Amino acid sequence: MNNMPMNQSQLLDWINQVSFVAYDTALYLDTHPYDEEALSFYNHYRTLRLKAVKMYEEKYGPLTLDGADTDGHWSWGSMKNPWEGGNC
Repeated sequence: MNNMPMNQSQLLDWINQVSFVAYDTALYLDTHPYDEEALSFYNHYRTLRLKAVKMYEEKYGPLTLDGADTDGHWSWGSMKNPWEGGNC
């Protein structure tokens, strides 16, 4: 990810890309748990994913249930659905 601001669609694409790399590397690590280079690679992409999801949720609202606001109320169901113009 470069330092240029991304719109919502670009940010979702980036999240999908880094998520794929992280999840695919996790599958590799299931069969190669002592591969330190792969573990470092996984940690790098996991960090990129966490940062991208945080950036998305701060700007557009929760992307997953983990990002839903539970401080005194349940915000997940109060958002518009994508077909209603929501941010998903």
